[in-house]
Amino acid sequence: MKIFQSEQRSLFGEILDWMLTPILLLWPVSLVLTWLVAQGIAGKPFDRALEYNVGALAQLITVQHNAAQFALPQPARELLRADDLDTVYYQVLGTKGEYLSGERELPTPPEDDKTPIGEIRVRDIEFRGTDLKVAYMWVKLEVPNSAPALVQVAETLDKRSVLATEIVKGVMLPQFVVLPLAVLLVWLALAQAIKPLNRLEERIRARNPDDLSPLDVEAVPLEVAPLVSSVNDLLMRLKDSIATQKRFLADAAHQLKTPLAGLRMQADLAQREGASAEELKQSLRHIGRSSIRATHTVNQLLALARAESSAAVLAHQACDLARLTIDVVKDCLPRAMDKQIDMGYEGAQPASENIMMQGNPTLLKEMIRNLVDNAINYTLALPNQQAMITVRVLVDPFSKVLVLQVEDTGPGVPAAERELVFQPFYRALGTEADGSGLGLPIVLEIARQHRAVVTVEDSRPGQSPAGACFTVRFSRAED
Repeated sequence: MKIFQSEQRSLFGEILDWMLTPILLLWPVSLVLTWLVAQGIAGKPFDRALEYNVGALAQLITVQHNAAQFALPQPARELLRADDLDTVYYQVLGTKGEYLSGERELPTPPEDDKTPIGEIRVRDIEFRGTDLKVAYMWVKLEVPNSAPALVQVAETLDKRSVLATEIVKGVMLPQFVVLPLAVLLVWLALAQAIKPLNRLEERIRARNPDDLSPLDVEAVPLEVAPLVSSVNDLLMRLKDSIATQKRFLADAAHQLKTPLAGLRMQADLAQREGASAEELKQSLRHIGRSSIRATHTVNQLLALARAESSAAVLAHQACDLARLTIDVVKDCLPRAMDKQIDMGYEGAQPASENIMMQGNPTLLKEMIRNLVDNAINYTLALPNQQAMITVRVLVDPFSKVLVLQVEDTGPGVPAAERELVFQPFYRALGTEADGSGLGLPIVLEIARQHRAVVTVEDSRPGQSPAGACFTVRFSRAED
């Protein structure tokens, strides 16, 4: 039952509904119960009066010549009849059931009545279409071998109804005043209790748009504190997200500035007067390399954005990690051969046992490709050493954990920089390798979405160059 209902749910209205609805529903129930109780209370004194009359009439029965006799004095007769509201009936029957006095047609007790002699009982009957309350008693007379005589006094129920009505009026009429007053007091109390929420709303509305500081938990009611704590947690996460976005945009603008500036400079050089054909070709080659670098940076930015937003969009499915890895190695092999790098795959074969996992094949291939591209970029062929890249997919025989490894013979990653290389646009110092600094952040984000951990260590500890081994350890292999 909704007393205060609107299209948008109101906390004030909800609480008021739950407080007032029981009160308004219990009020008619209380009215009915009061009426029933009043009927019982009103009937008790009149029942006792009937019982008293039955006892008085029983004392007027006498025995003469072994026969019951009854004589009702006129004053007593008038007393029984003297009632402004109810009609009073009486009946006296002898030891043989013969009529002695009173109302002949008044119903006698049922045949299975087990009322002891001398005990007064009260019952309800219907007589001439009217409900009556009857008090009766069996009277033992000094007549040999005789049944007991019967004395009954009955009356209508008008006085009882009037008294019950007066009791109900006395109880319920004040409630017509108390009930509206209770509703008003509940309304005022609830309005007062909800004021802290209004003050919280005012404080939030008065804030500057860039103010993401936590709300004061101590200034709100205890019941609202968990909500405020959740809002504070959201504000902190939002603050971190905005800071990350700002830093990302600043780094992206900085990274794009260099190739774009190079494009402009080379275009200006190509347009200068007196430039030879060879100089013009040289400028065009620089323009081509700068455009390739800018395009690669933009593609990496798009890949990182797609990886960060794909967790709630792209569904996972059963993937053969070995098959995906071999496909990526085949695609990257021509580029590795151009740089005179020996690149190969070893480990689990496609469709082998425990090689399947739940994931997104597009993102997984993007992750593998970035690891392989990173290895190709930083691995150089040396005169006295063969440049090598080894890609592996392994299955732990005990835990069934899937492991992806990309190992190279490049310069390696210093221990102090092994966490920094996963930050966007970070480039290891002292390297001339071309890249945007986004490949490893993409790998880290895709691995996180697949419940995997990425680590890096030296592939050849103690040697120079030390090489790098990137390992992606998935939390659980799934069939």
